[in-house]
Amino acid sequence: MSLTIYNTLSRTKEPFQTLTPNRVKMYCCGVTVYDYCHLGHARSYIVWDTVRRYLKWRGYDVQYIQNFTDIDDKILNRATLEHSSMTAVAQKYTQAYFEDLHRLNVSDADDYPLATKHIQEIQDLITDLERKGFAYAVEGDVYFRVRKFSEYGKLSHRHLEDLQSGASERIEAADADQQKKEYPFDFALWKTAKPGEPAWESPWGNGRPGWHIECSAMIYKQLGETIDIHCGGGDLVFPHHENEIAQSECAHDRPLATYWMHNGMVKISGEKMSKSLGNFITIRKLLDDYRDGNGHSIDPMTIRLFVLTAQYRKPMDFSDTAMTAAGQSWQTIKDGLLFGYEFGQKLGWDNLDPLLTGSTNAAIERFRTAVDDDFNFAEGLVILFELAKELRKVGNIITHDSEQTADPDVLKQQWQTLIELAGVLGLEVNPTELNPPTTGLSDEAIESLLLQRQEARQNKDFAASDRIRDELKANGIVVIDKAGTPSTWHRS
Repeated sequence: MSLTIYNTLSRTKEPFQTLTPNRVKMYCCGVTVYDYCHLGHARSYIVWDTVRRYLKWRGYDVQYIQNFTDIDDKILNRATLEHSSMTAVAQKYTQAYFEDLHRLNVSDADDYPLATKHIQEIQDLITDLERKGFAYAVEGDVYFRVRKFSEYGKLSHRHLEDLQSGASERIEAADADQQKKEYPFDFALWKTAKPGEPAWESPWGNGRPGWHIECSAMIYKQLGETIDIHCGGGDLVFPHHENEIAQSECAHDRPLATYWMHNGMVKISGEKMSKSLGNFITIRKLLDDYRDGNGHSIDPMTIRLFVLTAQYRKPMDFSDTAMTAAGQSWQTIKDGLLFGYEFGQKLGWDNLDPLLTGSTNAAIERFRTAVDDDFNFAEGLVILFELAKELRKVGNIITHDSEQTADPDVLKQQWQTLIELAGVLGLEVNPTELNPPTTGLSDEAIESLLLQRQEARQNKDFAASDRIRDELKANGIVVIDKAGTPSTWHRS
């Protein structure tokens, strides 16, 4: 089975074929740097980071570009609020982006082009569109003629007639620039300078670029006229990506991208995340201040795992219950990842090299088959859980000095396979750290409770015995009673 990708353009899964054999040119729309990144950003950039990792693991040479929008009304408004400048605000939140996303183990892109560093390329593209009749200037503004591009709406599957009929008269009232436009849905390529705002000289007067043209210019500069994958959040399909297609394809007379990929939104307890609803969660607040249903802080890998358990195109719901479950799931995988470092010597391994020797095995083949189906990371995680649970089971046996019968060489291959596949998904641990239990109960505390339970059973206080057993079960501890011998336990 070959890799297939759901293409937003065709709304079907298509076999993945690159423009150049074994090379992938991939562009991701980055953030507008005026605020701290939120949970929606976390999902988007974890997903595309994992797609990139998987493509590289499958043998592709991936060139991954992600821009920053560093000139925008939102940035200028934030600069006013902070009594700062556009440049200072953009730099502040660009640095915050790297701090937050690195904690989630999101790898750096190959390059991060800035809109303000591509003003000449933007102006050249606008000039070309104007020369071909796709753009027109009015009083220092330049607009794109959407009606002149016959395929406008092909990505979002919207038609101008439908958009026009559904448009409210309030649009024109709210937008003073509407009177300048030949058609209401024409969009700005260049905006005339406003007093006190940053501006650049241009053939149309001092001004600054429109949002959509920035990405088209940066893609052309960094990757060329046509790329393999263009990705971003589902909220960008219209109008941003639709407008990118229009201006790029009119300028270059060829497709902007072969595959268009979009991730679904994040909901908070069933509601769309928004500042107005008071359910807006930034990445750093989630990592620094949030506590799950058991009162535990969140491991960054828990967030990454949580994101990957959902189909990337579908909405996903953040809740206390979901995060608690994700934390327990991560602990399972974490136990498996640490297995070799904890028990390898006891099993007689001559080295603790986590690198897998040999090209493939059954688990790897199953993983590849699963993920090849439109990056089905959730199904790929099933294989990781199987490996991790088996390793943890053996670890519990070794911990309690019981005889384990599994082949040490087989266990080593399972451990190495788990590390490799988890790495493909960006799920990693520091082997120098001990593995703290998510239950909050230390081994000593568990043993103390078991002793209390044993005394209660000897005193025929079965109510107390059952209460202690239920407490242990609630904390993920499985108690095994054996006739004539003390009870044993292991973490579930």
